Amino acid sequence: MSVDWLAPICAYCERSDPGFWAEPVNALSNAAFLAAAGLAGWQARRSEPRDGPALALGALVAVVGVGSFLFHTLAVRWSLLADVIPIALFIYGYFGLAMRRYFGLGPLAATGATLGFAAFSFGLEPALDAALGRATDALTNGSIGYVPAVLALLGVAAGLLRPQGCALGPARRQAGWGLLGVAALFALSLGFRTLDRAVCPVWPIGTHAAWHVLNAVVLFALIRIAIRYRARLP
Repeated sequence: MSVDWLAPICAYCERSDPGFWAEPVNALSNAAFLAAAGLAGWQARRSEPRDGPALALGALVAVVGVGSFLFHTLAVRWSLLADVIPIALFIYGYFGLAMRRYFGLGPLAATGATLGFAAFSFGLEPALDAALGRATDALTNGSIGYVPAVLALLGVAAGLLRPQGCALGPARRQAGWGLLGVAALFALSLGFRTLDRAVCPVWPIGTHAAWHVLNAVVLFALIRIAIRYRARLP
């Protein structure tokens, strides 16, 4: 059976019809990603030498904003992919950078760790569905797919906060506490994403726009932490 890539999707509280501007708040709130991308790129270019991986992640944040704008205006199946694929690329790209930059893993080890994280991410939802006997995606309004990212942030933060007994101890602790704070903010933004449909009866525009704004802050903060940590490397 062929996939209808133009099939309309009504996934969020604000959308009441298939029109282009049926989600104006959700659509325009993606400007936060463009602002975050601009700030991240500016900081990455200012670092000496220029931080190429951070610059690439900043560009990816801009792609996230454009893809999300397409989904919240066109709201068809292909635009959903334009929304979710850049986010996934950022998650796995940052995880790989964390393995290399924060823990000093070689390219092969970092790639293996990232592939392992990806396998865990894809396997978590089916495992929870089987354990709970119900679809967790519907239960969480599609937010379950982001839980592995929260867990990864907590895990990396815990690894950085572990006593190391070396000159990089202060830098590692600073990055660890920063990532811990980002994990808390990301969990809050995920809560707004999850509650979007539930608040429709009392708040017709929903809470998805808050997810966009807070998530833009999360992505910028992650890149900034990586840039500052690299600056403190010997």
